[in-house]
Amino acid sequence: MLDRLTAQPADPLLALIRLHAADERPGKIDLGVGVYRDESGATPVFRAVKEAEERLLRRQDSKSYLGPEGSREFVTALRPWVFDAAGETAHCVSGMQTPGGTGAVRLALALVKKAGGRRVLLGTPSWPNHRQIIDDLGLDAVEFVHVHDGGADADGLMALLEDCTARDAVILHGCCHNPTGIDYDAAQWSAIADALARTGVLPIVDVAYQGLGRGMHEDLAGLRAVLDRVDAALVAYSCDKNFGLYRDRVGALFVAAKDQDVVERACSNANALARANWSMPPDHGAAAAAIVLEDAGLVRMWQDELDSMRDRIARMRTALASGESRVPGIGLEAVGQGNGLFAMLLLDATQVERLRTEHAVYMAGSGRINVAGLTDAKVDAFLSALEQVCR
Repeated sequence: MLDRLTAQPADPLLALIRLHAADERPGKIDLGVGVYRDESGATPVFRAVKEAEERLLRRQDSKSYLGPEGSREFVTALRPWVFDAAGETAHCVSGMQTPGGTGAVRLALALVKKAGGRRVLLGTPSWPNHRQIIDDLGLDAVEFVHVHDGGADADGLMALLEDCTARDAVILHGCCHNPTGIDYDAAQWSAIADALARTGVLPIVDVAYQGLGRGMHEDLAGLRAVLDRVDAALVAYSCDKNFGLYRDRVGALFVAAKDQDVVERACSNANALARANWSMPPDHGAAAAAIVLEDAGLVRMWQDELDSMRDRIARMRTALASGESRVPGIGLEAVGQGNGLFAMLLLDATQVERLRTEHAVYMAGSGRINVAGLTDAKVDAFLSALEQVCR
């Protein structure tokens, strides 16, 4: 049987990691891997998380199974950060822990399929796993263009929504769009929310970077505009970036609906799907995050760390945008207007290859860069490399 399988291509990002690790040039720059890096190039464990893990080590008295819904304490502690008072009032909300944001997205789309949905609207470009999960579940992806002329373009989505029904779903990036960093503005979110309410299309809002764009509350203004208008929504949440819990795989899926019975039935089905997929999520990272979220002192420490990260990312974006006059036409000015870790440069495959081979600059072949991979000391070297390959 196994000899019938066809070998799959290697993940290009993993290949990039290996190439960067093997490169001995001292000035190499890694803009490929999607993790936060500080000014020294490290991806540190949050101080608040370290303190929480020490407390967890002292007080945890069992590692028995928790069940497919995972840690209730974690989900309960996280919920107020996702849903403000208005959202809580307008909807009944329930949630469950998942293995990272990826698990939450997978579970949301599996729930759509089980509910009889077939089509999922997806802006392009998007996080590659969005399309991979849609395809793997046998759903139909209907693509629209997310960015036009350096800004978020809601027109394509709005046009599609007018031809959709309550049997369709749409994936929306809550903030810090991956891979472009270009988010909808308030007016666009409002128009999208109105269209979703009018058509009944189910929004799946992927929240992977809360706190790394404009602020904890500001980053979810779009989600809350949607929740203010629709009858039901799914929210896939990741703590990988804003808690630095990448390898611990900490996420959550929330179901929000105006009808409590709808929430309970959706959650019962999500629990059954989770049981069949991963049985139950890993506990350690979620337990540590819950300790942070339940302690006012640790929350302040966590928020201070996020503020510092957000400020550094913004500084790198401003520095890149200042290079527009040196390297015009590749989207540097738009980088300064974006949010979060990622941005897209208008580079072709040959230019990306030259950056790697001639200048030790590693980035995805699509032109996506991790802005946090830059430092104050490396921005000028990166702009100089761009000047040379874009002549």
